[in-house]
Amino acid sequence: MGNTILPFQLETKRLLWLIGITVAVILSFQYLELPYSNFPFYLFSTGKIHASESESSAFQDEHVPEVANKTRMSREESITSRPKHKSGGPYAHSPSPSPEKAPAYLTPPSSPTTNSALSNNSYNISSSQNDGNTLGKNSSINSEPKENRGSHSPVPEVTSISEMNKLLLQSHGLYRSMRPRLSSAVVQELLQARIEIENAPIVNNDPNLYAPLFRNVSTFKRSYELMEETLKVYVYKEGDTPISHSPYLTGIYASEGWFMKHMEANTRFVTEDPKKAHLFYLPLSTVMLERTLYKPGLSSYENLIQYLHDYLDMIARKHPFWNRTGGADHFLVACHDWAPTETKARMGKCIRALCNSDVKQGFVFGKDISLPQTTVRYYKNPISEVGGNSASNRTTLAFFAGKMHGYLRPILLQHWANKDSDMKIFGKLPKSKGNRDYINHMKSSKYCLCAKGYEGNSPRIVESILYECVPVIISDNFVPPFFEVLNWESFAVFILEKDIPNLKRILLSIPEKRYLQMQKRVKKLQQHFLWHKEPVKYDVFHMILHSIWYSRVYYADSYITKT
Repeated sequence: MGNTILPFQLETKRLLWLIGITVAVILSFQYLELPYSNFPFYLFSTGKIHASESESSAFQDEHVPEVANKTRMSREESITSRPKHKSGGPYAHSPSPSPEKAPAYLTPPSSPTTNSALSNNSYNISSSQNDGNTLGKNSSINSEPKENRGSHSPVPEVTSISEMNKLLLQSHGLYRSMRPRLSSAVVQELLQARIEIENAPIVNNDPNLYAPLFRNVSTFKRSYELMEETLKVYVYKEGDTPISHSPYLTGIYASEGWFMKHMEANTRFVTEDPKKAHLFYLPLSTVMLERTLYKPGLSSYENLIQYLHDYLDMIARKHPFWNRTGGADHFLVACHDWAPTETKARMGKCIRALCNSDVKQGFVFGKDISLPQTTVRYYKNPISEVGGNSASNRTTLAFFAGKMHGYLRPILLQHWANKDSDMKIFGKLPKSKGNRDYINHMKSSKYCLCAKGYEGNSPRIVESILYECVPVIISDNFVPPFFEVLNWESFAVFILEKDIPNLKRILLSIPEKRYLQMQKRVKKLQQHFLWHKEPVKYDVFHMILHSIWYSRVYYADSYITKT
């Protein structure tokens, strides 16, 4: 019997050895080829052991929006649960919810600087190297990209002006592909307007419009004409003062107040018949909202958000217009820094004209509008001072002065304050009558630096234009005013925050002929950024209204509109 069992035992041992070797090979293969965190999942999966490289990429891309949304939600929730500033008042920029830190790519003055590459077609500056402390052109600080809901495309951590151009075009293509299942006569008018805009006759020479300022002067002119011929706006009469119907007309947030003043008094565009309206205006002031309801020391401004929710509930109960589109044919004009967060939830489908137009704070290309932030010192004379020295009499290369809001401005001063006679870089200037010293610096400088504060927006952009100083925008992810129609790269310089150490070299690399061209265009641009006691054709009131109209024309069929 022993002789018959022995072969069986040997065979069993061989089988066990074979199984053991096989398992060892599989384990070694898995260990070497797969990420550690995924090892147990792949080992016991009944599907494929390995996904191909393309499948892996597709899996990651497919799940990026979900991750980005979760990231954005957690950030937004944290914003609303923490105090924003210690001293109230709508006259100064509000601090961020927590002490801001400079991104890793902003190196201290003593560190080696990186080279910067100038675009052949514009002066949108990006670093040409990635040395570990700085980011390359297509790099991002975080590995997970953000998502912009308007374009349905990933948005990198730093969005250049050229990338914004692409997002805008993508958004128009996205909205153009949608069609309403139920359509009213009003929506058909908007769709017809779009056809006429896209087939606009060529404008050869219009004395009132300077073509190089625009992406396409022909389509802008036709769109503006159609706005004048067609647009009807219904203005809600509901809402208690001072938050509604109480325009605030001075200070750095005056844009929303002047728009409200002119819109509510308008007889050309305002209709009393909501059935004829292409747009519905919510006459709210975010400045007065903060001034009235926010108390210094509060742990959050949830009460401000709740007020807006209650206001919309009241509108929805009294009228059918909000509910039929979820607010997609409604718009608001808001200049306060907190407006993006205050309006993102309940008013997310609205067309939002925002001074704080930051890609990272939910600005939606093709729908939202970048509102110019204008400083109005005297409401009786909103354009008391415009103009500046001739180009040949501008002796300062670059100028900046302002409070040390946010992380960026201290870094700007660390690199350039008191370092170079060509670079007049200061903190807050001593008080002078009518802010005379500040204005004179702008009027005598070639380039005026528009460096972000707590938020990306700055009144310096409009001030530069009014004082005929070429604006240099240093604010990653900020969408400049009237972006959908103006060709900003033709008259402004865009410098990434990480390129502050190279600031003078970049400005000096701009040919004198190019500077003179930009400065001439800035002067031509002034008419589109001026407030008047009574609106004037092509002025800032009409430009804001046109941007909202233009958004509505392209956004008209993005949501179902019931008859």
